Amino acid sequence: MKRILIINGPNLNMLGKREPEVYGTETLESIQLWTEKKLGDSAQTCWYQSNIEGEIVGRIQAAAGEDYDALVINPGAYAHTSVAIHDALKILKIPILEVHLSHIYKREEFRHTLLTAKAATAIMTGLGKQSYYIAVRSLLD
Repeated sequence: MKRILIINGPNLNMLGKREPEVYGTETLESIQLWTEKKLGDSAQTCWYQSNIEGEIVGRIQAAAGEDYDALVINPGAYAHTSVAIHDALKILKIPILEVHLSHIYKREEFRHTLLTAKAATAIMTGLGKQSYYIAVRSLLD
């Protein structure tokens, strides 16, 4: 069974409360449960969330020494600003899929620049909660 690390960045712990017209009403926990149920026994996922850039960098660095087959990351707002997360992602020798729940190119101009995506294998944007499931499925296939 493949092991997939799923990292979530700042404010994703506030899903369901923060801008429901953009992100929907589900919480990160409910999205996690839904994703894991849909995946069944096809993958083992390990979910992590932090609002702190250095903690996310540390988790990515730790993943380099762990036995993960791939990484799914939703860096949140750090996608647009974090050279540190970008550089940490480049340490990994596994596929990296970056996801964004909202359609970032239909939003504010500053969201159109994705620094972290330059270190990812692929990106997904605008698929809502299904982003995580589709990302893991694509990594398994």
